[in-house]
Amino acid sequence: MMVLAPWACNPAHTKGRLHEEQSKSGGEGERGPRDAYQRDRDRIVHSIAFRRLRHKTQVFLAPDGDHFRVRLTHSLEVAQIGRTIARTLGLNEDLTEALCLAHDIGHPPFGHAGEDALKAAMASAGGFDHNGHTLRTLMRIERAYPRFDGLNLTWETLEGLAKHNGPARHPGWALAEADRETNLALETYASLEAQVAALADDVAYDNHDIDDGLRAGLLSLDQLLAVPLIAGGWDRVRSLFPDVSERRQARELVRSQIGVMVNDLLVETRRRIADSRIGSVADVRSAGRALVAFSDEMRTAERDLKRFMYANLYHHPKQLEAAKAAHRVVAGLFAVFHASPDALPPEWRASLPNEEPGFSRHIADYIAGMTDRYAIREYIRVVGPVDMPDGF
Repeated sequence: MMVLAPWACNPAHTKGRLHEEQSKSGGEGERGPRDAYQRDRDRIVHSIAFRRLRHKTQVFLAPDGDHFRVRLTHSLEVAQIGRTIARTLGLNEDLTEALCLAHDIGHPPFGHAGEDALKAAMASAGGFDHNGHTLRTLMRIERAYPRFDGLNLTWETLEGLAKHNGPARHPGWALAEADRETNLALETYASLEAQVAALADDVAYDNHDIDDGLRAGLLSLDQLLAVPLIAGGWDRVRSLFPDVSERRQARELVRSQIGVMVNDLLVETRRRIADSRIGSVADVRSAGRALVAFSDEMRTAERDLKRFMYANLYHHPKQLEAAKAAHRVVAGLFAVFHASPDALPPEWRASLPNEEPGFSRHIADYIAGMTDRYAIREYIRVVGPVDMPDGF
């Protein structure tokens, strides 16, 4: 068994779960020799919300091709990178993996286009935020257990999901609601495991979106080589593998860049831990800054890459056209269900609150849980034919 660093989260010292759990035998041992964070990871993997990620957009909406990434495969790739970083730093791999796997569970169908539509539709009911909805899904909407709603995850997992991108000093209503139940100390930084999950997400989508963009023909190598970080990596790959096809070189470029970014992160994180004299998990939370980070040079290069990706992939005319169509689907569904709640499925209609904002939030819960293809089917059922661009 790996020895944890002093600043790693230890399941033996968890702050526990909101609801007490006890089996007939007096403990949880009858379900296997798993610690608290291993149980959290397994509960996430076995949840309905996690399974639905296989049909939710990552970059390309409702992709026809089998080779493009979706939210599920993205989350698995984030977890792979996160575990590698956690193991190298002596952190808790199981907590890191749980956070990586769950970080996108709150995303509605069609990615950010769907989120923008729900945010606008919910403006008078507090808006919508996918991070807050992750907590809402895992604490309320999932119904797998006989004595409580949600998955009853440990405090550390909930805290990490709430704050993996840093302190949440101005939480939306869903995150504020979760905080009132569990006191997530939103004003402080989260554990190193949560910080690793956040950077593993960046490393994964920075590089894997390049792979998907090239495969879709929306990006070209000539365009990418205008980005200094990519140009340097391309030169290395070409020198190592001069005799293989450009397609294979491009795949190697993506793998190589992940390694470069992870190695930079490890060096900078170790430096920050040493400089801040971190000796415990409490020190991490009171450090006043992120400790898992890229170097200044890599952070600048990574931001340049993100600007390039927004300009050339995420805001590509074909992507914007698809996003408009997706926005119409989500907005149309919300409008119909809000005006005619009898159109909701029976189980959702039966638990619909009568008053606002609960009325609107319940409808948003239903829509946010949809996969891309289910949202399209529901739109056809309650609205009519879907006007989608070619190739959607």
